[in-house]
Amino acid sequence: MPITIYAPKPDAPEKVAWLCSGNWRQPDQADALEAWLIENHAALKPGNYVADIAFSPREDALGGGAAISPQMLRTMADLGMSLFLSEYPCIKDGP
Repeated sequence: MPITIYAPKPDAPEKVAWLCSGNWRQPDQADALEAWLIENHAALKPGNYVADIAFSPREDALGGGAAISPQMLRTMADLGMSLFLSEYPCIKDGP
């Protein structure tokens, strides 16, 4: 479920977009979310949204991670979009 963008609703969340299926790397996801916002923000009415980045820790990480630009933060704020960072353990297939 790497990036889910939705509008919370009382009965059930309204799905807006699903990005980076199968890619659990946080830096890649932040880049994809920023690109999606640049391309799609004009089509969304300001309201109440959530962008949930679901990521797994990188085995090759030695620090750092995703950088969220001021432009991306501004766009999200203008739309009323919260950012959730949901960390999941690495799951390996096989022995």
